[in-house]
Amino acid sequence: MGIAPGQQMAEIWIRQRGSLFGWAPVVLSIGIGAYFTLPVEPSLSLYVILGGVIAVALGLSRWLPYLARPLAVAVLLLCLGLAWAGIRAQSVAAPVLGFRYYGTIEGRIVVVDRSQSDAVRLTLDRVVLDRMNPDRRPDRVRVSLHGQQGFIDPVPGMRVMMTGHLSPPSGPVEPGGFDFQRMAWFDRLGAVGYTRTPVLALAPPKGGAELWLYRLRMSISAGVQARLPGETGAFAAAILTGDRSGMGRDTLDDLRATNLAHLLAISGLHMGLLTGFVFGAVRLGLVLVPGLALRRPVKKYAAIAGLLAGAFYLALSGGNVATMRAFVMVGVMFVAVLLDRRALTLRAVAIAALIVLAIHPEDLTGPGFQMSFAATTALVAVFEALRGRTDWLPRWLRPVFAVVVSSAVAGLATAPISAAHFNQISHFGLIANLLSVPLMGVLVMPAAVLTACLSLIGLEGVGLWLMDLGLRWILGVAHRIAGWDGALGHVPSPGGWVLPLIALGGLWLILWQGRGRWLGPVVMGCGFWLWSGVDRPVLLVTDTGGLMGVMTDDGRALSRPSGDGFAATAWLENDGAPVAQEIAAARPGIDATGREWRVRLEAGTVLLVRGKTALDALEGCGGAEVLITDQRLAGDRPCIAYDANRLRATGALSIREGADGLEIVTAHEVVGERLWNGGAAPLSLPWRP
Repeated sequence: MGIAPGQQMAEIWIRQRGSLFGWAPVVLSIGIGAYFTLPVEPSLSLYVILGGVIAVALGLSRWLPYLARPLAVAVLLLCLGLAWAGIRAQSVAAPVLGFRYYGTIEGRIVVVDRSQSDAVRLTLDRVVLDRMNPDRRPDRVRVSLHGQQGFIDPVPGMRVMMTGHLSPPSGPVEPGGFDFQRMAWFDRLGAVGYTRTPVLALAPPKGGAELWLYRLRMSISAGVQARLPGETGAFAAAILTGDRSGMGRDTLDDLRATNLAHLLAISGLHMGLLTGFVFGAVRLGLVLVPGLALRRPVKKYAAIAGLLAGAFYLALSGGNVATMRAFVMVGVMFVAVLLDRRALTLRAVAIAALIVLAIHPEDLTGPGFQMSFAATTALVAVFEALRGRTDWLPRWLRPVFAVVVSSAVAGLATAPISAAHFNQISHFGLIANLLSVPLMGVLVMPAAVLTACLSLIGLEGVGLWLMDLGLRWILGVAHRIAGWDGALGHVPSPGGWVLPLIALGGLWLILWQGRGRWLGPVVMGCGFWLWSGVDRPVLLVTDTGGLMGVMTDDGRALSRPSGDGFAATAWLENDGAPVAQEIAAARPGIDATGREWRVRLEAGTVLLVRGKTALDALEGCGGAEVLITDQRLAGDRPCIAYDANRLRATGALSIREGADGLEIVTAHEVVGERLWNGGAAPLSLPWRP
């Protein structure tokens, strides 16, 4: 006699009982992701409806039968994720500059870092701009320093003044691309720009814990680089303080090419190694005290020591989002030890993910969050599955096996995410990590702790010497492997559904109990299949009207060898074929005549005209179906026209060939009417700072 379908479903559902909590951050993430994909900003009435649904789902989760409660909780978390992401976006609302500004810029330094071009960059708050209403002034601006500087040493807390250019944060360089406007919105960054004049100090920095920590961090960084000159000293400073300013561009490129760049970021690996070493050392030291281990919970004392070490490391490194996320993860682990729970479980990872998403729901879309939790989830799941199954290995071989497995699992788990965000794959990254990560754990990070301890008595040189040995080896591995043929591969950017499908498939494989888990690889396979068939736009145009690029058999051809360099680099990387802009500009495919660039497609012709003189000399649309210019058009033209004003509203353009002619998609259409692109006004809410 067969089992009734209802009973069979009940048995399947009951089997999931032990792993249901692991789905909580997954469902919450789906709600958060839904907010960021909405075509319009939610209205106040929608928040009221979501609040009602959350209240009903909360009530049903207590009164429904046991088997139906998870469904009510899922609805609750889904609506909560959507609502919380919207509340977070509303709460950080701040004025955004609406025009290009040139004049005096005054403010207090809150962050000192470096831009992608290695220029010193200042983030200012308490901003004052010349002849601008205080209600319209951005709360924060970011200014890159060019030209002759060095008159002051900029530090957080110092009030400065300069003359510079500011512009609103730019949107995606292509429809569906990385949205800097959204990132700037959540950072409360209302304008970005540069100055070529010297920065002047108006007031010295005031005292405070933040300034004291910054000075300590810079002092440690300078001291380390003085004792260890060259790249190893810069590497050591980056590990200890998060200051990467001393790292050379070639070294950074080699570390990225070998998938070792994660060793620079103070993230999960460093936080785990440092706190784990402190935990183990303190526990071992306490056990050696006669009678203490028998009378006192030395394991909990060691957990507290590890937690305090992690907190100090977080503060010393500047408290960036990646380090905070790493601290939350190790904090959950040590709290589990204090509560006599298993520390490394999927439940602990889920709790850490919920905490991070509650603090910064916008992190969900960033590579840092995705790679951190992908690696951690995969490692915990694999080692739980291997528990008790490696007894056949000799005892001396088990640590080696663990290192190999952990490097392989973490590399495989993060590879799709890294490739999707950075368009590159390190073909020999596993080899480089196997040769480097173990040394990081057994030598470099313990030596970092030893350096901190010995610095109290002036013997930090011993620890730095040990760090130097390990870091020289790691840099040697990076330089050697990066020089191998085919060390670095490139892939095109995937569509919007690719990463969610791959992530959902992997989580299904890990969290689902029973034979149904093998549906996970099928879902992952669908994601990779969609990625393999990605279709890049035929023609791309910047939102300035200054550059366009057409896809040819030789790769994307660009209209200019210089100018709009950020967009040009992003296009070529997203195509999966990065080359220098000059090389792409030399490719055939665009007919250039003076200040006119013409692309002839089967469905029509696109003409780009730069400069007022060239536009005034143009008759009509010059025979093109689409006219693009970086100037303002005075009247109508007998074609589809995008001038400077229209491009500022639409953002970058993507043009494809369709059955009915040229199909144009704008960046604004893809993003929708959102807070960060000026398409929606913030609600009047009481929790806004």
